[in-house]
Amino acid sequence: MLVPALPSSLLDPVWVEFAAHLPARPEFDPGHPVGCHRRRIPDRVVFEHLVEALVHGSGYERIATERCSDSTIRRRLRLWADAGIAHLVHAATLTAFDQPIGLQVEHITADGCITKAPCGGGKAGPSPVDRRKGGLKRSVATDACGVPLGIVSAGANRHDSPLLAPTLAAATAQVSGPWPEHMTVHLDAGYDSSVTRNLLESIAVDHDIATKGEATSIQTGGRWVVERTHSWMNGHGKLRRCTDPNPKIVDFWLHLAAALVTIRALIREARTRYRWDTHPTSRRLR
Repeated sequence: MLVPALPSSLLDPVWVEFAAHLPARPEFDPGHPVGCHRRRIPDRVVFEHLVEALVHGSGYERIATERCSDSTIRRRLRLWADAGIAHLVHAATLTAFDQPIGLQVEHITADGCITKAPCGGGKAGPSPVDRRKGGLKRSVATDACGVPLGIVSAGANRHDSPLLAPTLAAATAQVSGPWPEHMTVHLDAGYDSSVTRNLLESIAVDHDIATKGEATSIQTGGRWVVERTHSWMNGHGKLRRCTDPNPKIVDFWLHLAAALVTIRALIREARTRYRWDTHPTSRRLR
């Protein structure tokens, strides 16, 4: 008996939203000249293989089964990445979280995280913490509860500060609805510069930035939530060690992982406030 990579309470909601953005395709290819084309692999089967690759970080040859070959996984992944489906799913999960729980966007926290990218690619760069091997940096902005709002990927050698503007712009694009008039962005000492302060003042946003050279606990202010979010996202093997050189596929994995993190946070917050047919009785998802 195969153990699923994710519990059904987490996988099924993401799949429902994912399937809503997939184009309708016939089971058999009507353009085949002989009319004996093999039956098309269902999208749900390919999606489950992709989730397994995301969680375990395995190569496509290792997760391929008799139900779905590695070439099918790669081909379908390229199609879905080019269509930006993971971005749409991430935005939908944020809306789903905001309606019953509410995103706490009065306080935004942003920070970067460096991971491995041994195969290089358009988003990889020399890692300053891994002897200049190929690395990837993701810059994430979260709300006060740690829900990932905006994600930007870049080379590991990129500084956090120049990535702040596109990260906040990505968060604004992903979250639907009006933003509060007064917002505070919490940042660590890596953002302690006049460039960052001028940026935040230009968009009329307050800031709480740690000072360089002063020892400050991570619990000070609201910076600790983004570190926890990075830990949640690093629980996915494809994010810890990304072997895809295609920039669109890199972003596909990042946003799919962010969608899973958001749904997990939604279930965690909703279980103490609401009741439904499959209401979990413990914090452990099943």
